[in-house]
Amino acid sequence: MTSDTLAIILGGGQGTRLFPLTATRSKPAVPIGGKYRLIDVPVSGCLHSNIRRIFVLTQFNSASLNRHVSQTYHLDEFSGGFVEILAAEQTPDNPHWYQGTADAVRQAARHFTRHEASFDLILAGDHLYRMDYELLIAEHRRRGSDITIPAQAVDAETATQMGIFLFDRDGHIVAFEEKPTPERLAAIGRSVPDGSAFALHDDARPFTASMGIYVFSRQALLEILEREEGHDFGREVIPAALNRYNVHSYLHEGFWADVGTVESFYDANVMLGQPLAPFRFWDPQEPIYSHLRHLPGSRLTDCHVRDSVVADGCFLDRCTIDASVIGIRSSIGAGTRIARSVLLGADLYEDPLSARTPEIGIGRNVVLERVIVDKNARIGDEVRLVNERGIEFENGNGYYIRGGVIIVPKGGVIESGFVV
Repeated sequence: MTSDTLAIILGGGQGTRLFPLTATRSKPAVPIGGKYRLIDVPVSGCLHSNIRRIFVLTQFNSASLNRHVSQTYHLDEFSGGFVEILAAEQTPDNPHWYQGTADAVRQAARHFTRHEASFDLILAGDHLYRMDYELLIAEHRRRGSDITIPAQAVDAETATQMGIFLFDRDGHIVAFEEKPTPERLAAIGRSVPDGSAFALHDDARPFTASMGIYVFSRQALLEILEREEGHDFGREVIPAALNRYNVHSYLHEGFWADVGTVESFYDANVMLGQPLAPFRFWDPQEPIYSHLRHLPGSRLTDCHVRDSVVADGCFLDRCTIDASVIGIRSSIGAGTRIARSVLLGADLYEDPLSARTPEIGIGRNVVLERVIVDKNARIGDEVRLVNERGIEFENGNGYYIRGGVIIVPKGGVIESGFVV
């Protein structure tokens, strides 16, 4: 049973690593997979795990997230369930905005503690994974833990971007280091010492990393937030709690990806079109929920589409699509070739008689390769966005390049004949 659990989804960060996708929206509101938003992943996981009381903490650019949550998640009013936005507030007692993950929960405590709960499940709003939180809560309860942190075995390169556990031979957490340098990882060697009676890794993945998910027993959470002044769970609060509280890890062996950067967001989307993609939105038993838009089926006229996702309400005319995601209401003209790209789609259909030039969508004889096209963008005819010079980082005229990926921002315009 998870009726005694309250979920708190962290969505207040500025999302600078996902810029320009977060220029006008918060990270959890970024579209993914053609028709979803990142927030749909943790919310759907909670609902499938019978967790019906969910708060989403927001701060920056929260309007579109508020709209999506209010339009999407209408829970049974007789069950007491809700998905509710808690926006950052300045108060006479605290004039500051959220300073980090732990500070956000600390400031929101006066709201969520009005709801009785034995456990608080704290989730990130920019991760792609599936987890049965009921099993996680049950393991937390069985061990009598104060804090349980889901973890995953990772390689050295991935470990530099995550929080790393160090264990003793009996499997107890003895240290936690946030985003260690390659030099520090070389000194550590591995998270679990040789001769241990348990294993969380292999030689290819010698480190055990936190997934940024936390289960707190309610009393322990409130004590920690009051006692510790740290702003961030990973860097400050969890390391300080190791010596005072019963902290355990929980091994997650399924797919997990942090999509908080442009490169990881791009890779996660392109992966979705693979025949054996490690993550899928369409699981028959536990689908990812999202806003019902009542769009028509997509219309494809003499197109070639391979290893791709085409969402609802699209119009594709004699084009070639390869290893790409085509978002809702996308319009693609004849002769266009799109490879390894992500189109976030459009918020509306445009009347052809009154449409601006170029129209919303992709024009004729366009070539896109390793491109993210944000919503409502206009790309004219004969455009080539292929990063011919192999640039890694650039703020261009109407476009950006991050990690070699070209991004056309929301509402951006690329005039006909333009080449990058």
